[in-house]
Amino acid sequence: MTTSSPSLAPTGTGDPAGFPSGTVEPEYVLTEALGTDPASILAGVSDEDRRYWDRARNFVQDEVLPVIDGYWERGEYPLHLLRRLGELDLLRDGITVEGFAPMSSMAAGLVNMEISRGDGSVATMIAVQGGLALRSVAECGSAAQQERWLPAIAKGTEYAAFALTEPTHGSDSVALETTATRTEGGFLLNGEKKWIGNGSVGGVSVVWARGDDGQVHGYLVPQDSPGYTARKIEGKLALRAIWQAHIRLEDVFVPEENVLPGARTFKDTARVLLATRLGVAWSAVGHATACYETAVQYARQRKQFGRPLAASQIVQERLARMLSELATMQLMVVQMTRLDEAGTLTPEQASLVKYTCTRTARGIASNARDLLGGNGILLENRVARHLADIEAIHTYEGTETMQALIIGRGITGTSAFA
Repeated sequence: MTTSSPSLAPTGTGDPAGFPSGTVEPEYVLTEALGTDPASILAGVSDEDRRYWDRARNFVQDEVLPVIDGYWERGEYPLHLLRRLGELDLLRDGITVEGFAPMSSMAAGLVNMEISRGDGSVATMIAVQGGLALRSVAECGSAAQQERWLPAIAKGTEYAAFALTEPTHGSDSVALETTATRTEGGFLLNGEKKWIGNGSVGGVSVVWARGDDGQVHGYLVPQDSPGYTARKIEGKLALRAIWQAHIRLEDVFVPEENVLPGARTFKDTARVLLATRLGVAWSAVGHATACYETAVQYARQRKQFGRPLAASQIVQERLARMLSELATMQLMVVQMTRLDEAGTLTPEQASLVKYTCTRTARGIASNARDLLGGNGILLENRVARHLADIEAIHTYEGTETMQALIIGRGITGTSAFA
């Protein structure tokens, strides 16, 4: 003999299934874009820059937020979103490509911010494909290489990777050990690379290796080249919706025409990296905005002790603190972007904005997670995803310690690098 049990599915009424109405949690609506701009610092952007920003926001609301939790949780790479970024001309990170509309540094920053408000993995697609790979070809490539690769990478019809970091050389990537040995018609590459976004998805990798002259050079390596093997890095707790690869290079032949002629020393590599730090700072603003806006919407909707959380003094103090920190970040990235557009941004300033914004974003995300209580660890409430992803951007394009040493060298005039 069997007996039936009442359904445990919430009804919202509290009656048919026998649940009192107060035991049924409401469905929170937490992903509305609130347009947070407390100092009106973003209100003055040009119409051209705003069009990029609006396009990014529509993409986030319509195409990213409805699906990203599933991809993030499963650790799957939504490559269709990378292609859509290309179709919408949101992949270029401000880099000039013939045949494409002008894109200012401010527009690139706003796009990075807005896409990061949606998801860090999707923003990292821009950082890898545009900020690193596309910029390497644009700044160091020959005219023929630029004609072949720039439009395809910018459109997202070709995937591109930036292969610098090695298993034993992260912060000290200047000491990389991957070698490029001259042979008839080109070079043979040998070594390993790690944490390479897009390094296993089938495209082209910009591989940085040490030549016979002892200097670091750049090489365009199709990922289907014999001797190039890559495996996806498993077990990540951040940026789960984009794949990073561990790459092995075993006598990979690179023809002479695939050598980047403008990449002659590590200084050229560092120039590419320097340009990306500002983009990472903008991404931190986007993550922090998502966490703050989620906390605001949750505080308005969540009721405890017979009233919304928003009616509590301590909650209002927390929100005020988060807003103050967010305003500071916005002011800083806008000012540094103005310096970048004027051509006067220094390495110390680039490090300062990255250092300040990623560490401040961590604090905002942690505060928001705590404000949401237990609901703060659920993917559907998005703060946990941003909290995890901020940990990644806090590290990549130079750790906090490395940025601090660059800033400290500027303060003291003395290098403390080991």
